[in-house]
Amino acid sequence: MKTYKCDVIIVGAGPGGSMAAKFCAQGGLNTILIEKKAEIGAPLRCAEGVSKKWLQEVGIEPDPTWICADMKGAIIRSPSGYQFKLDESKAGSEVGYVLERHLFDKALSRDAVEAGAKIMLRTSCTDVIRKNGKLIGIKAKSMGEDIEIHADVIIAADGYESQVGRWAGIDTNLELNDLCSCLQYRMVNCDADMEYCEFVIGRSVAPGGYLWIFPKGNGVANVGIGIMGTMAKKGEAKTYLDKFIGSDPRFKNSQPVEIMGGFVSTCPGMDCAVDDNIILVGDAARIIDPITGGGICHACRTGMYAGKVIVEASKNGDFSKAALMPYEKMWRDRMEDKLYRNWMAKERLAELDDETIDELVKLISDSDIKEVNVYNLLKVIKEKFPKVVEGFEDLI
Repeated sequence: MKTYKCDVIIVGAGPGGSMAAKFCAQGGLNTILIEKKAEIGAPLRCAEGVSKKWLQEVGIEPDPTWICADMKGAIIRSPSGYQFKLDESKAGSEVGYVLERHLFDKALSRDAVEAGAKIMLRTSCTDVIRKNGKLIGIKAKSMGEDIEIHADVIIAADGYESQVGRWAGIDTNLELNDLCSCLQYRMVNCDADMEYCEFVIGRSVAPGGYLWIFPKGNGVANVGIGIMGTMAKKGEAKTYLDKFIGSDPRFKNSQPVEIMGGFVSTCPGMDCAVDDNIILVGDAARIIDPITGGGICHACRTGMYAGKVIVEASKNGDFSKAALMPYEKMWRDRMEDKLYRNWMAKERLAELDDETIDELVKLISDSDIKEVNVYNLLKVIKEKFPKVVEGFEDLI
């Protein structure tokens, strides 16, 4: 069996994996990044909407190559049609670009390669390897051939379905209410506003989740839905999405040219995403915004953090859990409070009926919010509907 040796093996070439590979390679580590698919970034499994502010934080320069549409703002709509339209001056960090995600992912992997990382496509991890109880690498199938890759440390960036963490003994289980069943169509020839992202909330529209329209220009838009796991019966995401599209005249002459579906985790993160010789990043670590389901920025941040921590650990040749724990502190310091607050908000919003959602949207549209983000929206809601934020008032 062919065996490779490196300092760091990264499983999964999404944003988290590529960012980790880039920072490990920049730190002088022999880095291998494996991707089970034949093409990085495809097939699409993403709504492709991102905010802008975090890009600078992780050292990504906006590039027209992967920016499909630059949004002017967003529209929040209630079941009865009440809406709140906000332009970019108020949208703050919650609105930004609609990506060409497959090109964005390729751009990040290119950065990793330029830093010195090696990429192996059509290479899927099949298990971890232990020696005397210690993780020493992974087993994989590469282009149909069984191989082993030995490494000092493993980064699991294999997404929501992550098995690497599970094989390594890390508890990655989720409660059903922390799963969202999602379905999205790429609609063409539609009359949706091409300058504003749209979010429709309400139990009759998307129970425990929301419905989105993310425009990509020229009459093309990603139109999708996410439904909380405990509220989603078999096939209901499609039923709700088809009902919405069928009743909205903007899609009267439109047709889907692409369908994607899957699950998104919406919990406030794992108890611990680190163990001896392994770190989990991004969706694999359940580090994803529980209220929006957005995970690209979290993946990039955690990938960067993992790379930096591993480079530091390599200076002492110590990849024990204790040596890798600074990664836990970094992501928790930066994101934990927000993830928990948004998780609580998700849970409470799922309990509200449509009439209350209508009232909330009307309340928000009448309020004088300088910058619209989840934090400021919850502050307004707290004044009128304190029970909605009961239990996490201190985070608002």
